[in-house]
Amino acid sequence: MSTDVLETIRGRRSIREFSEREVTRSEIEEILAAAVQAPNHRMTQPWRFYVLGPESRAAYGAALGARKAKKVEDPVAAQAVVDKVAKKHRSLPAMLAVAVIQDDDPEIRQEDYAATYMAIQNLSLAAHALGLGTHIKSGAVMDDARSREAVGVGEGERIVATIEVGEPAATPEPKPRKKAAELTTWVP
Repeated sequence: MSTDVLETIRGRRSIREFSEREVTRSEIEEILAAAVQAPNHRMTQPWRFYVLGPESRAAYGAALGARKAKKVEDPVAAQAVVDKVAKKHRSLPAMLAVAVIQDDDPEIRQEDYAATYMAIQNLSLAAHALGLGTHIKSGAVMDDARSREAVGVGEGERIVATIEVGEPAATPEPKPRKKAAELTTWVP
């Protein structure tokens, strides 16, 4: 493995703060080109990428904010939560949603989901190599009808992650991780 690849893997972090620099279309195209190089059993190429503009980012943020606002009793305060999250998402330098085609065959569906996350990892590493940062997000909001509408996913597709992309304003220190040896069993 190339030293550059190892350095990229070790240096990648989840970035939560971005500079105001716009991410260019060519940068997005380059990281997407890396994504589709992911291993994919049966070559189903199940991933679908949605590049969200300011309006769709705000709509997605509003859907996420509405989910968070359910915990707030005061209606005015709840609406403030929705507005804050929508505004934050609108102001992101770039945001992608990654979906997977839902195959009817459970085995293929599982393989395709795994392949799609490998594509997300490729995308994230390529972004890091270009000097960009990413923050990969998943969760129940992916299945929310408002989120799906904001992204524009097709019938038979499932959003598996959203990815915030931009030039890092700050890069966090690495989080402690267990050594591979602690998690490895050598089977004779």
